[in-house]
Amino acid sequence: MKLISSMLIASSVLVGSSAFAAQTFQMAHNAAEGNPKWEASEKFAQLVEEGTNGDIKIDVGGNAQYGDDAEALTQMRLGTLAFSANSQGTTSSVVPQFAVLGLPFLFDSLPDAWRVMDGEVGGELKKMAEEKGLVLLALWDNGIRNVSNNKHPIVEPKDLKGLKIRTPPDEMTVDIFEALGANATPMNFSELYIALQQGVVDGQENPLMNIYSSKLHEVQKYISMTGHKYESTPVLMSKMVWDTLSPEYQEVIVDAAEQAGEFNRQASLEADEELRGKMEEAGVKFNDVDKPAFIEATSGVYDAWREKYPELVDLVVKEARGDAQ
Repeated sequence: MKLISSMLIASSVLVGSSAFAAQTFQMAHNAAEGNPKWEASEKFAQLVEEGTNGDIKIDVGGNAQYGDDAEALTQMRLGTLAFSANSQGTTSSVVPQFAVLGLPFLFDSLPDAWRVMDGEVGGELKKMAEEKGLVLLALWDNGIRNVSNNKHPIVEPKDLKGLKIRTPPDEMTVDIFEALGANATPMNFSELYIALQQGVVDGQENPLMNIYSSKLHEVQKYISMTGHKYESTPVLMSKMVWDTLSPEYQEVIVDAAEQAGEFNRQASLEADEELRGKMEEAGVKFNDVDKPAFIEATSGVYDAWREKYPELVDLVVKEARGDAQ
C-alpha cells in the first residue's frame, strides 16, 4: 500500500481567493481494473482536473492500493485521505442508515434504484454522512447482487442452509443470509478470492460485474440469479478537506462526481447480459431461482430494520414502489 501523504492538506488553500496552491489529492477504491467503479473513478479524476484547470489533481488508487473501504473511511474522517468510491456495506458501519438501500428485493431494476437514490432518500443520507465527517458527492451504482457457490445450484432458500457465504461486513446482508439459513461470514473483499480458492467459504454474493472483474468465477462453479439486494457505491469526500476548498471548486467536484456517476450507471446496466455469456463460456453454470420463496423468507428483515429506522425504511419503501410520484 502506498503511504498516505502527510502533506495532503499541508498546502494552503485560500478560500474565496484567486490564490490556490495546486495540489494532488488521493482517492481510494477496492475495485479491479475494468470494473465500472474503476473506470468511473478515473473519469472523475479527469473531470476534476479539467474543471479546475489543473489546480486539483486526483491520484486514484484502485485495488485497495490506498487501503480497503474501512481504512478509507477512517482516513477521510481524519483528513488524511480526500476521496473514496466506497461500498454501501462498509459505509453503513459509520452511517448505519446507508444499509437501508439494501433491503431485500427492494428494487426491480437498476433505474428504479437510481430514481430513489436521486430523490429525498439521497438527500437524507447526505445529511447523515456530513454529521460523521463525510461529504456524500454522489451515489454510483454497485449492481443487484446474486449468489455464487461451489456446492450446488441455489434454487430455493433451503439450498443455502449450512453453506458458508461470504458477505461484506454489513449488517443488512448478514441479516438477509441468516434469514435464508446460510452461515453468513463477513469478510473484506480483498480477501475473498483466496478464501473461495482455499474453501474457507463455500460461496459469496455480488453483482456479475464484480464477480467477473475480480475473477471470482474462476473459483466458483455455480451462479444463482437471486437478485436479493441492491448496493450503491457512495462517493465520499473528507469534510475536513472539503471545507478547505472554495465554493467554485466544491461545485466542480460535485458536478464531476455526478457526471462520472452517469457513466458508471450506464456501464453497470450493460454489464449483466454481456458478462453472463462470458462466464458461461468459461464453464460457470447459471440458474434462476424461486424468487417468491426468497421474498417470503426474508420478509422479517423489513420488520427488524423498521424498528431501527422507521421513518427512513417507510420512505425508501414508499419511493421504491412509486407511491411518491
